[in-house]
Amino acid sequence: MTASQVPAIFSPRLPLISVGLYGRLLALAIGLTCLYVLVTAARLTPNPTGMGTHTQLGLDQCQFALRTGLPCPSCGMTTSFAWLARGNLLASIYVQPMGALLGLLTILATWACFYIAATGRAVYRLLALGPSRYYVPGLLAWAIIAWGWKIFIHLHGIDGWRG
Repeated sequence: MTASQVPAIFSPRLPLISVGLYGRLLALAIGLTCLYVLVTAARLTPNPTGMGTHTQLGLDQCQFALRTGLPCPSCGMTTSFAWLARGNLLASIYVQPMGALLGLLTILATWACFYIAATGRAVYRLLALGPSRYYVPGLLAWAIIAWGWKIFIHLHGIDGWRG
């Protein structure tokens, strides 16, 4: 091996960057917002039909579902968050897989933001270790699969979770 070749296991050391006061305050605000979403989800009663939990927040029914008879891409998200906030991951995934993933990411973001606010250390270094070119296409693919699943269980009358 020559000096210009880099071993396959080499991983560059990323610089440690401290977050300033404004960054820490921003992280705290984002963390509190994520926590508010999770607490709100915990206070909602998941609709056993798998959709419609959002109406407890004073929102209207899904117009897409009313007009087409099919759930929209976000149908079941609030129900999924409510199940996840209650600790029922299986129900959350079943009702709306994308909602379960977003709920888990909200939990992760809450932790990460509070960590940044408390320590002043950035956590983006963890994301830099992964292949970032796959994040957005992977999320889009998961969203399409989740919507297909939601349509499938809705059309077969097995939508919702009786827990």
